[in-house]
Amino acid sequence: MRGGAAVKGEPAVRVRRVSRTARLLSVLTAVACVALLTAPLAFGADGEGIYGRTDDKVVTFAAFIVIGFFAVLVTVLSLLQIRLETRKERAREELERLRRP
Repeated sequence: MRGGAAVKGEPAVRVRRVSRTARLLSVLTAVACVALLTAPLAFGADGEGIYGRTDDKVVTFAAFIVIGFFAVLVTVLSLLQIRLETRKERAREELERLRRP
């Protein structure tokens, strides 16, 4: 923008990119604030946390949930990688086809 009027091909508003360090610092600050705000809930009276009293059954089910989460995560990410690899191979074959005389 020069002289108050937008020049053809230039955006009307210039947006300055935020550096990676600044983004990382803001994310870490937000995580630290959330951790500090939720800490009193985790260390409730008589060792009770947010959930309440925990016994072996609760801990076992929580561990099963964690195991299931990672199994699903690995499966979904593997399927995503397979799909992206297939797409990459198709694009590579298309480029080779177009390059041939």
